[in-house]
Amino acid sequence: MSALACVDAAVPPPGYSVAWDGALPAPGTFPGGTPTTAGGAVSDRPVPWSTDLSAALYRIDGWGVPYFCINSAGDIAVRPYGTATLPHQEIDLMKVVRKASDPKFSGGLGLRLPLLVRFPDVLKHRLESLHSAFEFAIQSNGYSSRYQGVYPVKCNQDRYIVEDIIEFGSPFGFGLEAGSKAELLLAMNCLSKGSPEAFLICNGYKDEEYIALALIARSMDLNTVIVLEQEEELDLVVETSQRLGVRPVIGLRAKLRTKHSGHFGSTSGEKGKFGLTTAQILSVAHKLQRLAMLDCLQLLHFHIGSQIPSTALLSDGVGEAAQIYCELARLGASMRVIDIGGGLGIDYDGSHSSGSDMSVSYSLDEYAGAVVRAVKFACDRKQVRHPIICSESGRALVSHHSVLIFEAISSSTGKSQPLSSMAPNLAYFLDELADDARSEYHNLMAAAFRCEYETCALYADQLKRRCVDQFKEGILGLEHLAAVDALCDLVAKEIGAADPVKTYHVNLSLFTSMPDFWAIGQLFPIIPIHHLDQRPDVKGILSDLTCDSDGKVDRFIGGQSSLLLHELCGVPGAGGGYYLGMFLGGAYQEALGGLHNLFGGPSVVRVSHADGPHCFAVTLAVPGPSCADVLRAMQHEPEMMFDALKHRAEECAGGSGDALMFDALAHAFHSMPYLVYSTAAQAPGSGSDGEGTDAMTSDSEASGGSREEEEDEDWEFMRCLSV
Repeated sequence: MSALACVDAAVPPPGYSVAWDGALPAPGTFPGGTPTTAGGAVSDRPVPWSTDLSAALYRIDGWGVPYFCINSAGDIAVRPYGTATLPHQEIDLMKVVRKASDPKFSGGLGLRLPLLVRFPDVLKHRLESLHSAFEFAIQSNGYSSRYQGVYPVKCNQDRYIVEDIIEFGSPFGFGLEAGSKAELLLAMNCLSKGSPEAFLICNGYKDEEYIALALIARSMDLNTVIVLEQEEELDLVVETSQRLGVRPVIGLRAKLRTKHSGHFGSTSGEKGKFGLTTAQILSVAHKLQRLAMLDCLQLLHFHIGSQIPSTALLSDGVGEAAQIYCELARLGASMRVIDIGGGLGIDYDGSHSSGSDMSVSYSLDEYAGAVVRAVKFACDRKQVRHPIICSESGRALVSHHSVLIFEAISSSTGKSQPLSSMAPNLAYFLDELADDARSEYHNLMAAAFRCEYETCALYADQLKRRCVDQFKEGILGLEHLAAVDALCDLVAKEIGAADPVKTYHVNLSLFTSMPDFWAIGQLFPIIPIHHLDQRPDVKGILSDLTCDSDGKVDRFIGGQSSLLLHELCGVPGAGGGYYLGMFLGGAYQEALGGLHNLFGGPSVVRVSHADGPHCFAVTLAVPGPSCADVLRAMQHEPEMMFDALKHRAEECAGGSGDALMFDALAHAFHSMPYLVYSTAAQAPGSGSDGEGTDAMTSDSEASGGSREEEEDEDWEFMRCLSV
């Protein structure tokens, strides 16, 4: 039966007694046949879907190489050792999600989503790949010095990430860069366990306390370099070093003429935020010479900007900085290090192009080769000894190693109620319209019979606008307006003019977990992590849990305004959930994310490759911040809040309290702020295979203890809350 034919028969709704004469199209196909002008005819024999088609659709072979692929089960798999990963070493992301979210009694960890999965093996591979790229460039170009990088901790200050980098980078003398006093303290502590040659680069604005900390670090035999961002910082360095009796190692940040034109290059060029001009560099050098401290000047630093798009721009900037380095050496400074800053970009959209901030047109080897050749050319021309090359590559190191997993909990089209749910009252309400609106309604149906689809759209728009005006004036009832909306939506769908995009509601805070998307339009690859052996046939956008209209993802890599997704079939948290992953978000997102709507960060698991049936072991599991945690972060006092609410509940109950009510209140304080979907409790030994389901269960189910034990735990938890 045609969709329009469902308005053919009319039965008055309850409370109405007027009959309908049935003057609408008879059952059959849409009048004039199905239009093909708005999207073409659909083949009766669709092409079979495959994982290769999913890989091409979501550009996984572009941005995901060499760490992500699709396995034979249709799930995203992680390749912890890059191209050296053997097939049996691949880690199935869905198995990680099940392990993390399954209740404890079925072998899971009982964590709630959203979930951040870290892969330290990928982090190690990134660091080794960066060092290998520079080693190859140094050897192939006859460069006589070495590469020795640092990690800028501002990219992600997580303790385990920084400690991993120091451990993995120790054979290469890999160090850290700090831009604040807190970061400096962090770096001092971590580098105490690292290579003695590792650099501790001190960037950023500095006061006397910062400089004193840096000099204390040097007195602890840490290879500390104080980089001057402003000329006046030199006086503080000299005075503090004399007071503490520690001779400093000084670097200069040069303000280059070379400018990166993209968003991330806003701090580059002559009008950049940081650095010294050529005149200021000369002034600092002459002052150090007068103080007999020119030997302290040993490093030149510059930063073109993050996400440098091409090696042409890179070579230009490095070449300019290398000339300044050589001139400082000519003036008598004991120069030995050129710090090229950050800027090593990653390919977020898989296009391998230099036309946007979302991609770069070079590989690691090409990046390293361009740097080494530019420095060597300048130094050989001026007959200056080749310096140690240092880079502050943070984004390129940590972006790939973490994946944010979140669940779609429902979807909606934003359309009116379907016709089938309003039948058989629809035709009755349409005939109850005022004369002018009813006339347009009949004109609409007549145009449909004549296959005049553009006219159909015109009449539908006029009908809806007229009825909205009449509703505002009180002439039409709510049922009549709903009937008109439903009819107009049907017409749009039948003539191919309807917007097919669905909104998928996801259990996530965009402002907490993807702040760069909202703030600067940074795009990240977002794709389903399972069902990739099935055809995705729904155009969707993502809407988060926050109360803001811009808390949505409606721009995707490849310039798309929607993402092809699968139809939601299962119940959230009941083994049939639909899971998506945000990739390449390991840099900046965690540190920049706030507490908007008091949604805290995700749960975190650290997953390493291991021999066994599932190819991985969870080496760290951290539940996401609870409601009490985020309240305390905003200066509230959860323990006092609980006592006050408990007292109020007892007063309202006449002095008696409901234990279940108090228990629920206590649970709320230590539950994550995100949505929780509980399933029927699955008793141990009830057939679970240890891998379990995708369910996110309540704390009571996950604990496996008695109700009385849980209540005691809840009360003890509230008593132990730190004020």
